[in-house]
Amino acid sequence: MAAIRNASAHWEGSLIEGAGRVTFESSELGTHDVTWAARANESNGLTSPEELIAAAHSTCYSMALSNDLAKAGNPPEAIDTKAAVTFVPGTGITGVALSVTGKVPGLTAAQFEEAAQAAKEGCPVSQALKVPITIEVNFTE
Repeated sequence: MAAIRNASAHWEGSLIEGAGRVTFESSELGTHDVTWAARANESNGLTSPEELIAAAHSTCYSMALSNDLAKAGNPPEAIDTKAAVTFVPGTGITGVALSVTGKVPGLTAAQFEEAAQAAKEGCPVSQALKVPITIEVNFTE
């Protein structure tokens, strides 16, 4: 059975002067404010779509790598992943840089590198923007 997780966003005003909120509906993460300035410049304590993608990618990647290692008979003691999503105003997301550190008994650095590269390709979030996107459109006057 498929798991569906939900979040929603509310935005008021123009892109530059406006502001909004993102709400995590499937968890207790709550509601977080977003602005264009927080997205394109300094975050000033607010979040952005790119930070949310970074959070999802670092978590998913750690889980995928842990699973791959365990399936190969080398369950990790720890996997720590950072994801840096680059956003260029006017262009969009131009890249994601993952940085992973692992403590895996019985593995060499070369074996860990091989597993890490494979998990990068197999991670569902790595593939997320390659899937078809559907949209339901509603309009109120």
